[in-house]
Amino acid sequence: MPAIVTAVRPEFDEGPVPVTVEYRVNPDQVEAFLRAMYEYRRVRRRDGAFRWGVYRDVEDPDRYVETFLVSSWAEHLRQHERSTKDDREIEERLRNYVIADPKVRHHVSANSRPSA
Repeated sequence: MPAIVTAVRPEFDEGPVPVTVEYRVNPDQVEAFLRAMYEYRRVRRRDGAFRWGVYRDVEDPDRYVETFLVSSWAEHLRQHERSTKDDREIEERLRNYVIADPKVRHHVSANSRPSA
């Protein structure tokens, strides 16, 4: 996983943390992309995601969005440390099916900020 770049620094206990990854998929590679995505689902779940899905954009059919939910910012940071050789192989396959680099977006619950 690439390093996280943020404009604000969430507290470690803030959460839940929804993450979205937008992929522009080569139309000839959709089936292979989806097979690899469902393999990657196991990785996300193993690494702490308690909800996961992949969706096709009905306005832009080459755009697919992966979503997953993690309990806290600290848990998501740990996901970045857990990558295995097998995980990286799946990520490499996914890169072979997309037209451009994926766009990753991180969010924290607006209600999760610790009270002062």
